[in-house]
Amino acid sequence: MVNRDIAIEKAKKVKFVILDIHGILTDNTLYYTDDGKKSECFSLRDRLGCMALQEGGIGVAFLTSKISRADQQVGQIYGVPPEKLWGTSAKIGKLDEFEKESGLKDEDLCYVGDEMIDLGVMKRVGFAAAPCDGAIEARNVADYVTLASGGKGVVREVAELILRAQGKWEAVVEKISKTG
Repeated sequence: MVNRDIAIEKAKKVKFVILDIHGILTDNTLYYTDDGKKSECFSLRDRLGCMALQEGGIGVAFLTSKISRADQQVGQIYGVPPEKLWGTSAKIGKLDEFEKESGLKDEDLCYVGDEMIDLGVMKRVGFAAAPCDGAIEARNVADYVTLASGGKGVVREVAELILRAQGKWEAVVEKISKTG
């Protein structure tokens, strides 16, 4: 069972958020056109979550098995720089590489994942989150389970939790409200 007080304490330490894409930024549904082209649906609420994190001084990266052109386009719309779009099925290896390059430690990181492939990273980082419709295994290891389903504002919800825990939420809302 997730303890909100513990989740808030862990969220206070977050300096960087790593997001799985499928099941977090999307609802895990794939649409195919008659000519075989794939499409997915991404939430603009999550765009605001990514913006809020970055306004609050917290970096954001996408980590998925393979970065598609759609993922690159979403990264651009969400303000995630191309060098923070990570495509690899070796998620633990990428975490090790990122920590070595950035100087950040496990406790500085938040990972948002929803499936078995995410469990290794979720167990290692300082703050792990999962959507309410994520796999039971992911929800069981998460420090926080969102009220939002995948593709329906998970990142926005996690961003608000982190930024409120760090006392930055109101200033971020004020700044973003002036740009919109």
